[in-house]
Amino acid sequence: MALDYGDRTDFENASRGFIATLEPLVIKDANGKSVFDTSGYTYLSGDCPDTVHPSLFRQAQLCLTNGLFEVTEGIYQIRGFDLSNMTLVEGDTGVIVIDPLISAETAAAGLALYRAHRGDRPVTAVIYTHSHVDHFGGVEGVLPDGRGDVPILAPEGFLAEAVSENVYAGNAMTRRATYMYGYALPISAEGQVSTGLGIRGSAGSIGLIAPTVDITHTGQRETMDGVPIVFQVTPGTEAPAEMNFHFPRHRALCMAENATHNLHNLLTLRGAVVRDSRAWSHYLDEAIELFAADSDVAFASHHWPTWGTENLTDFLSVQRDLYMYLHDQTLRLLNQGLTGPEIAEQIELVPGLADAWSARGYYGSVSHNVKAIYQRYLGWFDGHPSSLWQHPPRELAARYVETIGGVDAVIEKAAAYSRDGDLRFAAELLKHAVFADPDNATAKDALAEVYTRLGFGSENATWRGFYLTGAVELRNGIVPTPVNTATGLATQLTIGQLFDTIAIRVNGPRAAGDSFRIDWRFTDLDTTMRLTLSNGALIRTENPRRPADVDLTVTLTKLQLLGLLAGQGLDGIDHTGDPAVLQRLLALLDTPDPNFPIVTP
Repeated sequence: MALDYGDRTDFENASRGFIATLEPLVIKDANGKSVFDTSGYTYLSGDCPDTVHPSLFRQAQLCLTNGLFEVTEGIYQIRGFDLSNMTLVEGDTGVIVIDPLISAETAAAGLALYRAHRGDRPVTAVIYTHSHVDHFGGVEGVLPDGRGDVPILAPEGFLAEAVSENVYAGNAMTRRATYMYGYALPISAEGQVSTGLGIRGSAGSIGLIAPTVDITHTGQRETMDGVPIVFQVTPGTEAPAEMNFHFPRHRALCMAENATHNLHNLLTLRGAVVRDSRAWSHYLDEAIELFAADSDVAFASHHWPTWGTENLTDFLSVQRDLYMYLHDQTLRLLNQGLTGPEIAEQIELVPGLADAWSARGYYGSVSHNVKAIYQRYLGWFDGHPSSLWQHPPRELAARYVETIGGVDAVIEKAAAYSRDGDLRFAAELLKHAVFADPDNATAKDALAEVYTRLGFGSENATWRGFYLTGAVELRNGIVPTPVNTATGLATQLTIGQLFDTIAIRVNGPRAAGDSFRIDWRFTDLDTTMRLTLSNGALIRTENPRRPADVDLTVTLTKLQLLGLLAGQGLDGIDHTGDPAVLQRLLALLDTPDPNFPIVTP
């Protein structure tokens, strides 16, 4: 499909309303460490090099556009200061902040830039559009003294989903995000180019202040600082808890992350719950019906706005059609017996979608989104009996390599496929060589070279990140994961969620021979939580109705529990029974490895 590189509409929209930016755009933490820096992207001002897909290069140029922008009278955005945008809506007495970025440092810098040009307005409300960390993590940068009496709005279920994604599976997701976002790559034409969704993410202080106002239904109306807002809840779309909303006085529509200038993920490569493309399309159609005719501009939490009722309606319609097309065509072929990989090879977007810049696969891709739809409906099993009980990767690799004739033979055959341009199968062969003999430098170098070539040719920024980071780690070893989303969220977890984080660390086989009960009585919450270790599982019962023999009773506050989990011990905390039970519990917990291997066994 030929793309119209002469079309400059996106560039005009990305720079429209520009007021000011920081020169250079380097944001540091209190210790002087850089948490966000765009100074390395100067190469984007030149011609596209051979090491970057031209379409991705264009998207990176757009994502690099940064600063304070006027969206419409009374609505402003900070763009290019982090992976996401922060939107500021002026009210009667202050400013409403929508999605305060990933880090407190970038959010504070963006708010300071806004105040330098629009006056020192206090923050009078905060809105989280959804439960991903780049839309709430920087809240302490706009509310440095805590929430106070500032209302914080979020879709119903926000806190549970934020915890599920960033804490329960946070260690694995964060490690994979290192690949996806290219954190270990240099900012260069041979390394990190952009994420497709934004130029890059920040690496500062992550926090969370729990919402105080739940948005529970479409049509719910709230007035914040004199500004009326009409909400549309969109569960199961880009996040399990997400919402769009309309500002009728401004004729402006916020689409959260449900309509951005790319094909988004139905299953993000860092891992998450599979998203519902059918529901996503439905809610986009509903947004058109509810708000498009009464809007002059649509903006989102990533990328740049779309102005004009007709233009924004067309944009939302393309997004709507995109997710429904992928859904329906996948189901059509699924019901003919094709598997996920087979469907992914067969489906191509039709003209009207394929030639729309806003539907290009910079962040999600047709290939892995189709597999996600298959997974949502049929799961991991492709229906073939041989897939039921396959060997794990290392054992499978050893058998393939033995069958082919040894590691040297695998490397030789992979080189032939690579010379013929079949990089995909060359990577498959070399993956087995590396897993069969992880110390074989020749195999690792050969696979790194194949990954590099695949990365350079990828239009999708997240695929590029995985390929090139895989190459880096094959050549140089594991690069430590630079961020930890879970640590800044602990104080906002419920008691149940805190105990869940303990339960998922229990080493079941080691715990199988032990059993005990602990009652935790929280004086500040008027709640008792009973933990029962039984058959290797840690069961929590809130406010148990029946008495039971317990080995330890601890009377404390939530803050004291956080101290215990940080290793402070029981000193100064009321307790009866056997305190050694607590040490028995702690001894059963595994510590997750934040730097587990991915491209090596």
